[in-house]
Amino acid sequence: MLRKNNHKDTENTEIAQRRVKPAVLQLIDSFNQGGSERQALQLTRLLVESGRFKVHLACLSPEGVLRDSINDLDLGEIPSFPLNSFYDQNAVKQLRHLVRWLKSSRIDILHTHDFYTNVFGMAGGALARLPVRVASMRETAGMRSAAQKQVQRVAYSLAHHVVANSNAVREKLIGDGVAPDKVSVIYNGLDVRRLATTLSRAESLSVLGLPEGRYITIVANMRLEVKDYPMFLRAARRVKDAVPDAAFLLAGEGELSDSLRGLAEELGINDATFFLGRCEKVAELLAVSEICVLSSKAEGFSNSILEYMAAGRPVVVTDVGGAREVVTEGETGYLVPSGDDAMMAMKLIALLQNPERARAMGAKGKRVVESKFSCEAQLAHTESLYDRCLGR
Repeated sequence: MLRKNNHKDTENTEIAQRRVKPAVLQLIDSFNQGGSERQALQLTRLLVESGRFKVHLACLSPEGVLRDSINDLDLGEIPSFPLNSFYDQNAVKQLRHLVRWLKSSRIDILHTHDFYTNVFGMAGGALARLPVRVASMRETAGMRSAAQKQVQRVAYSLAHHVVANSNAVREKLIGDGVAPDKVSVIYNGLDVRRLATTLSRAESLSVLGLPEGRYITIVANMRLEVKDYPMFLRAARRVKDAVPDAAFLLAGEGELSDSLRGLAEELGINDATFFLGRCEKVAELLAVSEICVLSSKAEGFSNSILEYMAAGRPVVVTDVGGAREVVTEGETGYLVPSGDDAMMAMKLIALLQNPERARAMGAKGKRVVESKFSCEAQLAHTESLYDRCLGR
C-alpha cells in the first residue's frame, strides 16, 4: 500500500511539473530603436502570444522609444541593471542584483541578445546556476575591439548555446572557437504587416515632408563607420550624373551625421540628398522609394534588407555577412563588393533605367521574405531550441 501511494505521489508531482511553464527571461540592452532591440522585443511578443513559456523582460537601460511597443503585454516588472562599465563597483553591484533577481524569479532560461547583455547576462546566469543560458551573435566583423572580443569569448564559454542570425555569423563563431554543436542559426523574423501603409504615394511624401522624386533609400545608424555611408554617397554622385532626377534618402541618426552632410555638399549632391534622422514612418519611407541600399563593410544579418524586400523594393547591397542568404543575385537584387561605389552606382542606374525589371525584382523579394523569414518561423525555431536545451 505504501509503495502504491509513493508511486501516485511521484506521478502527481510529474504532472504538476509539466503544468508549470518554464520561465524565460529576455535580457536586452535598451529600448532604443536598433535591430537587435527590435528583434528581441518582437520575440518577446511572439513568446507571450504563444503561451508555452512564462515570459519576463529585463534591460540594462530602461530608456528608448520602443518601450511603448510592449505596453500591452502582461510582463509584470521590467527590472533594469544600469551599467557604466564592466570594470567598476557599479558593475559588481548590478551583477549581484541580477543574480538575486534571477533566483527569486526562478528563471529557467536566460536569453541575451547583444554584446553587452551577453557579457553581463551570461556571467549573472552562471553565478545563479540557471539551467539554460542562451547567448546571441548578430555581427561578423568591424564592431569590436580585441579586448571586447576576448570578453565575449568568455561569455560564450558560459553559455549553453549561442544563436546566430545567419550562416555567415555561425561560421564566424565556429572560427572563433565555439563548438559547432553549440551554435544554431535562427534567422531574424519580420512582421510584414509593419511595412504596409494605406496612404497614397502623395500622402506618404507629405507625411515625410518630401517633394516628388525618384528616391534611392538607405536605412542605417550614423553612429558606426562600419555602415559606410560615404560609399553610398560616392555612388549617389555617380548615379546623379547618369540620372539627373535621382534623389537620395538617408534615414538614421548618430554622431557621424554632420560629417556625412559635409561629404554630400563636397560631392555636390546636397540639394538631392535628404537626411531624415530617425524615421518612425518606415512603411511610408519605403513606399516612396524605388530602390533600397545597404553599404556596410560588415554585417551579421541585416534587418534593413528584410524590411526593404518585405516592402517590395529591389535591393543593391554589399556582399557582407548573411546578405547572400536572402538576396538572390539578379533576381531579388544585386550584391556588390564592399567599398565598390562604382559597381553599386552601375547597378542602381540599371534599375532606374529599367523600372519594370525593378518592380519584378521587388515583388519576388517580397515573396521570399514572406515564405522564409516570417515571425512564425522565428518563434518555432526558438521554442524548439528552448525545448532541446531543457531536455524536453
